[in-house]
This record gives sequence, structure tokens and C-alpha cells, in this order.
Amino acid sequence: MADEVKATNITWHQADITGEDREKLNGHKAFTLWFTGLSGSGKSTLAHAVENALYARNCRTYVLDGDNVRHGLNKNLGFSPEDREENIRRIGEVSKLMAEAGVITLTAFISPYRADRDKAREIAVDGRFIEVYVKCDLAVCEERDPKGLYKKARAGEIPEFTGISAPYEEPEQAELVVDTSNATLEQSANEVLTYLEGKGLIPKA
Repeated sequence: MADEVKATNITWHQADITGEDREKLNGHKAFTLWFTGLSGSGKSTLAHAVENALYARNCRTYVLDGDNVRHGLNKNLGFSPEDREENIRRIGEVSKLMAEAGVITLTAFISPYRADRDKAREIAVDGRFIEVYVKCDLAVCEERDPKGLYKKARAGEIPEFTGISAPYEEPEQAELVVDTSNATLEQSANEVLTYLEGKGLIPKA
């Protein structure tokens, strides 16, 4: 599905305003923060906390949340390995477009397969993809279970559930690993912000 090309007789139109122009206007770099981790690890919560902090610094931001995207753009996709691959491919393409528009894009997707995350990295503009592994023990995620999904998965009500009946492949070379098993939300968000400051991607508070 992901490699099938049906569009023909099309030509790329080069814009007059460049990504560098937009970054100069914004006063910060544009890039993708790709949060990955198990359900219940705190991806969405952390992504929004980081977004709130960036917004307070006058940064242009947007969070692409896994559930939200499946309400519209990816509502025709399920959770088979093939559909998961296409789900991540589409998000990678959207993230690239938003980065080109000068926006700091924060994605919160389980994205369980390394190969799919690597493809999203390849789609992104060079150096504009930051993988953040939101690490959390399965037992802790299952104890939190904010949506009651683990309980349903254990009961066999949700097939192909990551961490229970489907695999999660931990990142091997993530730019940043944030362990949320014991850290507070503030500590985790500050860890991400400190990394971005250190790389000169955002203005310091």
C-alpha cells in the first residue's frame, strides 16, 4: 500500500518562500518531535506539555495525536501491520509538510515498528526529525491504563494490541529517551526542552 504510486503527469512546484524564510519570521527552527512508546507511557500528555511550554515561548507548534488523526485523515486504517505502516507513512508526510511550513510538529503515536519510524525519518527533511522514546515499563503502563485498553486486550477484546498481542520494537538510536515510569510530567517536559535548547532549535526561556 505504502509504495504504490498512482499519481501520474504531475510536476513539483517550487515555492518562492523557503523554509528558511519561515524560520526567520518565526524566530525558531522547524522540526518534528516524534514521540513513540507503549500505550499509557505518556506520549500525548508529554507532547502537549512540551507544546504548552513552546507556545509560551512564542513558537509555532502543532500536536498530531494518534487517536485524533484516526478520526479523520487515517479513519480508513485499522491496526494490522500493513495499516500501521500506512498510518505512520501518512503522518511522516504530514509532519514534513508542517515542518516546511515552519511549524514545530509533535507527533504522539505508538509507532511500534522500527522500520516504520525509520521511514518517517527518511521522509523528513535532513536533521529535522527527533525521535523521543517515551520509555515506561509495561507493568506501569498497564497499571495506569487510562483508556481501559489493556484490560480489554487481556480479555481478548482487542486483537493486535501493542505490548500484549502485538510487538513493540524499542528504538535503538533515539535522539532522546525519557523514562516516565517515575519522573513527573514537569521533569519529563524539561528534559525535552533542555535537549532542544542545547541543539539551538528553540529560544531559551
